[in-house]
Amino acid sequence: MGEAYFYHLTRRPLEAALPMLLSKSLEAGWRVYVRGTSAEKLRALDEKLWLGADEGFLPHGLEGQDHEADQPILIGESSEASKNGAVCLICIDGAPVASREVNQLERVCVVFDGNDPKSLQHARTQWKALVDAGCRAQYWSEESGNWQKKAER
Repeated sequence: MGEAYFYHLTRRPLEAALPMLLSKSLEAGWRVYVRGTSAEKLRALDEKLWLGADEGFLPHGLEGQDHEADQPILIGESSEASKNGAVCLICIDGAPVASREVNQLERVCVVFDGNDPKSLQHARTQWKALVDAGCRAQYWSEESGNWQKKAER
């Protein structure tokens, strides 16, 4: 049984926080599926990851392109997180997550913008739904400048 980690962004944008989460996931030996809600935003994220620092290169691809099953990190909008054998699902921009996914995968991460009231409310709703379904969950905030665990259920 996996866990859901909620990451409350308050100091930096997704594009700055996501590479850290992806690096940690790859270091753990996990394949990752990044689920978003907008093909346009996902293409922009793909571009930013390709333009990142050489020493922090994150091998990845977009869903629907050649060799998607071979990608250590696959980025897309699908409700099926196993296209690349992912054991870690990272949901961004309010992408949905189901309790069965938390129970089947090693880790589910919900990354949300704490400066956006709609995003914050959506993450609260997701937290409640997953916890009520019996999923283990942790809430992390970068409010102090460093990531700190604020809650666990």
